[in-house]
This record gives sequence, structure tokens and C-alpha cells, in this order.
Amino acid sequence: MLGSFMSQKNETPALLLAFLLTVGLLGAGFLWLMPKTGIKLGTQLTNQEALSIDDRISQGERNLVQAEIKADNPAFAQAKQAGIQSMALRRYGEAIPLFESALRSARNAPETLIYLNNARLGINPSYTIAVAVPIGSDLNGSLEILRGVAQAQTELNGAVGSQAVPLKVLITNDDNNPETARQIAKTLVQMPDVLGVVGHYASDVTLAAGSVYNAGGLVSISPISSTVKLSGFGKYIFRTVPSDYVAARALADYAVKHLQLRKAAVFFNSQSAYSQSLKAEFVTAIALSGGQISDEFDLSAPNFSAAQAVDQALKQEAKLLMLAANTGTLDQALQVVQINQRRLSLLGGDDVYAPKTLEVGGQQALGMVLAVPWHIDGNVKASFPGQSRKLWGGDVNWRTATAYDATKALAAAIARNPTRAGIQQALASPDFAATGASEAVRFLPSGDRNVGIQLVKVSPGKRFGSGIDFVPVAW
Repeated sequence: MLGSFMSQKNETPALLLAFLLTVGLLGAGFLWLMPKTGIKLGTQLTNQEALSIDDRISQGERNLVQAEIKADNPAFAQAKQAGIQSMALRRYGEAIPLFESALRSARNAPETLIYLNNARLGINPSYTIAVAVPIGSDLNGSLEILRGVAQAQTELNGAVGSQAVPLKVLITNDDNNPETARQIAKTLVQMPDVLGVVGHYASDVTLAAGSVYNAGGLVSISPISSTVKLSGFGKYIFRTVPSDYVAARALADYAVKHLQLRKAAVFFNSQSAYSQSLKAEFVTAIALSGGQISDEFDLSAPNFSAAQAVDQALKQEAKLLMLAANTGTLDQALQVVQINQRRLSLLGGDDVYAPKTLEVGGQQALGMVLAVPWHIDGNVKASFPGQSRKLWGGDVNWRTATAYDATKALAAAIARNPTRAGIQQALASPDFAATGASEAVRFLPSGDRNVGIQLVKVSPGKRFGSGIDFVPVAW
């Protein structure tokens, strides 16, 4: 596949591109990937599939993020592991200073902060929620979500003289596997202390677990899943991220009204519910806007060739390329960006919003417009960006913000009525509102969040050493 990059003149050599496609960007203090605070990405468990469900759930008695323990930071690893051992023995007083010591060595470790918050609660009265993340298959995405949950938990549990709800958080690892997610959901439904769930991650995984939550009467709020299939999926299923319907229409509107471009080729992954959803919604939206689709290309096809696809799009006189890629096909999408050489305008969904896009896409990505749920510079009046920088030592991305919003929404609903049925009724109530990262969290009767989308453009910027950044679009 990389050989196709050599078929045109003046393009990135195959060896260099192959190298770039395997290197993540460690931007200055940017928390899509680990910032330079003492934690180094490590190898996850090699036998993830052999883990029991019990091994995948923890409130502090086991280490789920193996990368932290294996990090090149002995002081952090030793303190965290000792804290976990104390939690397993329910010696909460011993665990607190150990987790505090670990965080002094590596402040951006969200699992450790959640465990510290849980230890501080000890046996005191509290309400329990769970968060489901794909630690074994997407470590960075998991950490982004855990940061949002940890930040909300820290704020809520640290509030004095307010109606804040003290939260204990169970972390679960579903590896982004639908069957594993179903089993975890069944376990959580059978745990009466668990009042709600933040999760899951991929759309097909959220749908699989959602059926269990609906049947068991346990609220789930996904901070990530955007497939339109989740709208009205069940009265116990909510999300804090806009649906693909909203994102696709914003992108189509921008293409037709602002760029004055009406003919597009679409790239997607036929194996991803999210990618298929975004693609289908964009195809409909562009048609309703008076445009047309010249062709559709499956990034996951064994014979996919970025060079051939772009060449075909040019021959069909397409004017823009829509990258509805998911995380698993981001490399293929970035091949398209490189091959395109800025000849056709570029649009993309939120999974293209990643440091790797800036690092690998480079100058060829300039001008690309993406639809994302949130951007740290999207609301200059919001306090969340400053608070998150202070807590984590760097900027956070939209997954952290939407996970924060999901946690705050659950807490607000628990404050109204701390029962499973009461929480569902509170979230579905027309007068419900919770403080979010940039605006209030409210839900439509479908369970979708009542919120718009943020468009960002790849433009010159200083956030990354590469000299380019994602910048909010005002149009």
C-alpha cells in the first residue's frame, strides 16, 4: 500500500512515510498523547482476551493501565503499585499518601487520580458510577476519557458547602470489543451500587452494551459514540457528543455554501459503525444541499490504493474529498491526504482530529476542515480549559471534555434522585441542565445532546512543533 506513494512525482518517499505513519506526535504539553511529565507509553497486557470480567473492573484494587506501571518512572510506578496493594486490602488511609506521591511524579495519570479520589472517600457515604474505556485497544483514547471523568470527580468531591455529590468511580476495560462490553454491562447491571455508566467508546460497542443497559434499567452516557443508530435507541441511553447527522450536515453546508464545492468523493471504513454512519449522513446531506457524490472508497478494503482512489476522484471531476475514517483507518486516510497534494479540498470527521494528522499530513493537510464536538479555543469564556491545564499540565481534547460533561450530567441527575430510575427521569426531563466544559448539558427526547458542532481547520499554529494546528472556524 505504501508503494502507491511512489507512483507520482514529488511525493513523500515510501520509507519516510512508513516511518511517519508509525510515529505519534508528542506535542509540547498536549494531552492527546502523553505530555512530558514522566509517563512513557508502555506495552499493554499481551493476553487481553484471556482477562476475566473481574480483572477488567477496578475502583483501585488492580492496575488496568499497565503502561503507567511499566513507565520509565520508578518513583511513580512503585508508589502507584503500593497504593493499589493498600486499596486491595481496604487500607484507604495508607493508599492516599502513596497515590499522592505517584501523582507528584506524573501529574497526568488519570487512573491514579481516580484511585486517589476513591481512597479519600474510603468507607464514607458516596455514589458510585462506572466508566468504560478500551484500554487494551486504544490507550490514548482511554486516557483522554479518564481525564474528563477524573477532573469532574475531583471537582465534585472537592466542593465545599454545596449540593455536590461525592462520586466513587469504577473503571472498566472493554477493549472496544462488543461481546466484552456486553459482559461488562451485564456485570454492572447486577451491581446495585452502580448508578450510571460513562461509556462506551466505538459506536458498535456502545450499541451492544446499550441493549443490556436498557434491559437492566441502568443509565449509560456515551462521550464518544456518534452513530445515528444511537438516537432513540432506548430511554436509558444518552450521549454528550453530537450525532453524525449534525456533523455531516455542518460539513456539507460548509462545502456547498462557503467553499462553493458540490461534488465530493467519500472515503470510509465499511467495518466501522461510526464510519458508515458519518458517510451515509454526509452523502444524504450533500445531496440535500444540491451537491453530488462522485464515488465512495472503502479504506478497509484489502486492495485499497490511495493513489488509485485520488486519481479516480480527479478523473470524475470531484472537487473535494470527505474523509469519514475511523481511528483504525486513519493511516489510510492520511495516505490520501499525502497523495492529494492539496489539489482537492479536504473534509473529515472527528476521528481525523488527531496529532497524527498534523504530523503525517503536514503541509498537505493545510486547509482541511473537520467537524468535532468541542475545541479548547472554541469558547474563550469557559473556565474548563484553564482548569484542565492546571490539573493535567497541558491542553486536553474533545474526548476529555465530553467525558467531563457526561460525568457532570450523571452527578446532577444523581443529586435530583439517586436511584437508577430517578436518574433516567432526571436526564430526560425538559428542565434538566448540568454545567459542562463549555456550555450546559441538556438532552433531547432521543437521548442525543442538544448541542451544535464545532468546525476546525488545519492552519498555521504554535501548539505543535510542526507549525500547524487545528483552529476553530468562524463562518
